[in-house]
Amino acid sequence: MRTAKWLVPTLYILFLMLPIYWLLSMSFKSTNEILGGFTLWPRDFTLANYTKIFTDSVWYNGYINSITYVTLNTVISVLAALPAAYAFSRYRFLGDKHLFFWLLTNRMAPPAVFALPFLQLYSAVGLFDTHIAVALAHTLFNIPLAVWILEGFMSSVPKELDETAYVDGYPFWKFFIKIFLPTIAAGIGVACFFCFMFSWVELLLAKTLTSVAAKPIAATMTRTASSSGYELGLLAAAGSLTLIPGAIVIYFVRNYIARGFALGRV
Repeated sequence: MRTAKWLVPTLYILFLMLPIYWLLSMSFKSTNEILGGFTLWPRDFTLANYTKIFTDSVWYNGYINSITYVTLNTVISVLAALPAAYAFSRYRFLGDKHLFFWLLTNRMAPPAVFALPFLQLYSAVGLFDTHIAVALAHTLFNIPLAVWILEGFMSSVPKELDETAYVDGYPFWKFFIKIFLPTIAAGIGVACFFCFMFSWVELLLAKTLTSVAAKPIAATMTRTASSSGYELGLLAAAGSLTLIPGAIVIYFVRNYIARGFALGRV
């Protein structure tokens, strides 16, 4: 019985890790070896795919562009969501529930609905093919998500904390930064995680609103076709490297995510 208790989760984890292992294995193979048939590990181990990524400006600039606009979006989304979530959590005003629901409907809409309007708007104001264009476009989806998550955390903090701080003479900004934000640090970590993940994996808007200067790695990966077909080993190496930023973010916010699932709206 005890063996079965550990066997099932272990088999499930191995099943989930299989595509990642397959991806890593392909990244160390040449395209010809991949097309030659199935092997668990490369017979002719090669780093040529990774070498091309780190030496070709088109490839490594794609990673830099992606990390730049994703970081910008995460910072903007969380900073904008914090005061909005506090207002929804602490105050009652006319239409507050309708406004809150309207924010969530923006998150429910598919990105394809906004691709053309964003393209025309940013082209008109000179923001096309810039990092800030993609970052601002993604805030349409990430701010509602961050507000929803943070409002749940803030509502779990007793209002007496605010009242006590006011009685003690704290100005609002000092109370909010030094007392309130550390109290909801887990919620901020969870909001940052989900904002980062959505912006990192979103392709349609990022590809539509960029051309050369701010083209993300996901768009670069879709342009590897040649007369002989796709460079599968190169694609596998690029895909393996795209896992690293997400893994780093998860490592730093792992404790916050656990608390978020226990306490917040996640």
